[in-house]
Amino acid sequence: MLELDVLLMPFAKDVFPSLDPVNQQRYLKLLDCEDQDMFQWFMRKTEPQDQEIKAIVDYILERVQPA
Repeated sequence: MLELDVLLMPFAKDVFPSLDPVNQQRYLKLLDCEDQDMFQWFMRKTEPQDQEIKAIVDYILERVQPA
C-alpha cells in the first residue's frame, strides 16, 4: 500500500537504525501485520490490540505528527 510506504520507508531509513533493540523488534513485528490493519492504525481509526505494536505505532505517529 503506497500510503504505508510513504510513512514507513523514511522511518525505516532515518529512525530505525537509532531505535533501541526493543523498539526495533516492535517495528519488525509491525511489518508482519496486515496492510489494512496498519492503515487503520495510522489513520487513527482503530488501535492495535497488541500493546507492543500499539507502542511502535504511537511512536511512529509522534515522529510524523508531533503534538
